[in-house]
Amino acid sequence: MGNNGIHVVVAAIILGISLIGASYLLSQSIEGLSRQAPAFAGAVANLQQAGGSEAKPAAAPAPPPRRRGPDPSKVYTVSTTGAASKGPKDAKVTVVEFSDFQCPFCSRVAPTLARLQKEYPNDVKIVFRHLPLSFHKQAQGAAEAAEAAGLQGKFWEMHDKMFAEQRSLSDEKYAQWAAELGLDVEKFKKDMKSSQVQTRIARDKQEAAALGVSGTPGFFINGRFLSGAKAYSEFKTLVDKALAAS
Repeated sequence: MGNNGIHVVVAAIILGISLIGASYLLSQSIEGLSRQAPAFAGAVANLQQAGGSEAKPAAAPAPPPRRRGPDPSKVYTVSTTGAASKGPKDAKVTVVEFSDFQCPFCSRVAPTLARLQKEYPNDVKIVFRHLPLSFHKQAQGAAEAAEAAGLQGKFWEMHDKMFAEQRSLSDEKYAQWAAELGLDVEKFKKDMKSSQVQTRIARDKQEAAALGVSGTPGFFINGRFLSGAKAYSEFKTLVDKALAAS
């Protein structure tokens, strides 16, 4: 074999070794990539998830709860025509109460109103409007008793009696209390079911609904609404503001 033949053999050997090495390196690279593929795929998924969460619009805030009842920031016109009242006719502050004789909160607030009149004898007038609630079985009858007593000049006396004896409300008790107050009991009984009394109570309920009053007690202090048997201080604050504005 000549020199050229030896060179060819050596070149072939070198080429073979190179191919073997290249194949080995390529296999190692593929094996490494296959080991890293799950981690790479996880990273890509995380990026996609992060991008997706950023792409989603922010959830809209929940709407504020709807107000129940009249707006305390507004001034309402509330009729007092024909309603029982006590206090100066020309009082600077009129407190209109929508009330239910069987409502425990209404009886609870009665001393607060009495205190208000005692501390503002020349400035505060209390006006009573009926709102007998349907789930109080004696509320309608009690409203009728108060109005029937009022036709004989004893509305507030019957009002106080029924709140003091709230657990005993009944037709028999209304007649008994009418007798104790010196009323003509037979007239009282007829007046309870008269169209005059029924119309008076129905009008009060209709106006309460028109104003948005659905619970008792509800108050309008010179037209500004106050709901519930609130502390005396809350009534006083509104009365003082009304006096300052008058």
